Parts: sequence; structure tokens; C-alpha cells
Amino acid sequence: MLTLPTDPYFQQQWHKMLSGETYDATYHVFIDLLEQTRDVMEQFNTMQPSLTDSRMAIIKGVLGSCGSCVVINQPFRCDYACNIHIGSNVLINYNATILDEARVSIGNNVFIGPNVSIYTPCHPLDAESRRKGIEWALPVTIGDDVWIGGSATILPGVTIGRGCVIGAGSVVTHDIAPYTMAAGNPCRHIKDLPHPAGDAQP
Repeated sequence: MLTLPTDPYFQQQWHKMLSGETYDATYHVFIDLLEQTRDVMEQFNTMQPSLTDSRMAIIKGVLGSCGSCVVINQPFRCDYACNIHIGSNVLINYNATILDEARVSIGNNVFIGPNVSIYTPCHPLDAESRRKGIEWALPVTIGDDVWIGGSATILPGVTIGRGCVIGAGSVVTHDIAPYTMAAGNPCRHIKDLPHPAGDAQP
């Protein structure tokens, strides 16, 4: 996992980033940390796919937390990695991108299709603020037993409830209630899904 510098200004800005406040994304320490993560991801992405244990040891070493029976197919890209928390029995398929300026929580028994993007950073609408490097970030939460179809995009601040199915190519702009099939741009409710036996009704 990344070792965060003790630089007081950076510590202040990092706390703001994780708290959903505006922060100075141009500060050089943020850039240094991004480069460190990209170096690790390059190592992971260029290893032989058959070296499963070695590849997963690399990525588990930088993630915030990671359960058992997790498969992440190459290539995989992220910003800091340490803000990503993955449960057990999870498949993340080819070419996933997770921009983890805020916490990204992925539950147990989750299938994520190829080319899925998960974004937490937000940028101002006015150009002057963007030029100054002002950003903020909102967490993304994916519940247990979720299946996200290929090429879906999940935007900042979204929670996808337990047992959901998100259709391929969807753009998820708002929370999705548990046990819902949803799809489209913007992603919308298609139908309710059955609850497994023994699960509490929401």
C-alpha cells in the first residue's frame, strides 16, 4: 500500500479529498503518488497472465483491502489503489478503470464485466476553477451479489444495492435500489429481481 508522506499540507489536502471537500489536486505529492501507483499497475499489467499468485500478490499489496478468491484480469488501471476495498469471490474483467480519489467499496460475490469504469473525482463546471486544479470526490459503493455488465460507467457518489444487475453500456448517475435490474443512459429501473431465500426484504 502507498506510504503517505507526512507533509502537513498534503495531509490536510488528502483528508479533504477523502471527506468530499474541495482540495488542491495539483499539489506535487498527489502527482508523485499517482506515478507510484502507475508503476505498480504497469508491473501487474505486463506480467504473464498465468502467474496468477504473483500478479495478485502485487495488487493486494496496494489495495486498501481485498478478500479471498478475487480475480482481476489485465489490464487494470486505478489512481491510488489504497482507497479501493474489495470483498471475496469477486471477478473484475479486462480493462477496468477505477479512479479512487474517494473510497470505492466492492462487496462479495460481485461480477464486473470488461471495460467498466468507476469514477469518484468531480470537477468544477467553470473553466477558471478547473485550471486551478480544484477537485472533490464522492465515494462509490457496490453491494454484495451485484453484476455489472460490460462497458458500464459508474459516476461519483453512486451506491448500487445488493443483488442488482446493471445492463451493459449503462451510465449509472444515481443510486440503484437493491435487487433491481437497471440499464440505459442514464441508468434506470427496468424490473425488480427476486430475493434469494433467507434474505431480508428491503
